[in-house]
Amino acid sequence: MDPRSKARRGLAVFFVVLIAGSAYIEHRLYVLGGDIGEHINWIYALMWWVTVSSVVARLAMREGPGDISFRWGGRAGTRAMLVATALPVVVGLVAYGIAWTTGLAKFSPPVPPPGTMALIFSGPPIARFFKLLLGTLTVGGLISCKSAAGEEIGWRGYMLTRLVAGGIPAPILVSGIIWGLWHTPLILSGQYASGPHRVLSAGLFMVDVVAAGFTFGWLRISSRSVWPAIWAHGVWNAVIQGCFDFSTAGNSVWVGESGVLTSLMTLLFAVVLYRIWPIREQVNEIRVHGAQAG
Repeated sequence: MDPRSKARRGLAVFFVVLIAGSAYIEHRLYVLGGDIGEHINWIYALMWWVTVSSVVARLAMREGPGDISFRWGGRAGTRAMLVATALPVVVGLVAYGIAWTTGLAKFSPPVPPPGTMALIFSGPPIARFFKLLLGTLTVGGLISCKSAAGEEIGWRGYMLTRLVAGGIPAPILVSGIIWGLWHTPLILSGQYASGPHRVLSAGLFMVDVVAAGFTFGWLRISSRSVWPAIWAHGVWNAVIQGCFDFSTAGNSVWVGESGVLTSLMTLLFAVVLYRIWPIREQVNEIRVHGAQAG
């Protein structure tokens, strides 16, 4: 079987398993109701189901896990890790900074309850914010990687390289759209990243996640390693959700993962990244030699 046909058959298996399991888990979350943070075990199951789907596809196609690329990736890997770390910090400081200073959203860092955390995160609002930013950028990011890895081993460790190897047009764009659609039911139900207008939130989130998908795809392909994508996903969730969202009072259409400014800044970050460091050669290598080249 030629590499293109093999990649497409693997994707077919991957999507069948992914859709079936994700539909069941997201339906359970809908029935349970409330914010998805209240059902953490189901969220872990949903995120790791992406990896499960890729494992089933690999078994069906008799493929090993070597192309997931659990290696650092040398200098390119180090550069990718730095870009991954910068992503939520740059997007957050610019997008939320504009919203806070113009009154589009209210800057309100949390005041911790009495105890050890109060000693660590004490001080005026700006000091509490930057302490929280440092904590989520380090410890928070590492903790968040436990769940983020469940998605990235499947999305960027399997699906993306198969989309490229299978000759699917605009594979990085397609991977981002699929990633966004996977989240959409939880946004429309109001359980995740949903602002005052759910349909608008879903549309803005799609822009945000497709733009992030371009950055995550760049991280995976440029470094030939899945670690930068895992770290980017983990640190994004920790910093944007655990620091910037946590330091914003109320619900604003301008910020958050489905916010206008957040989406625009994530898109701008990806555009600048691809202009500075194009990855056409690496994409063509995967397209010609198959997923193992990734």
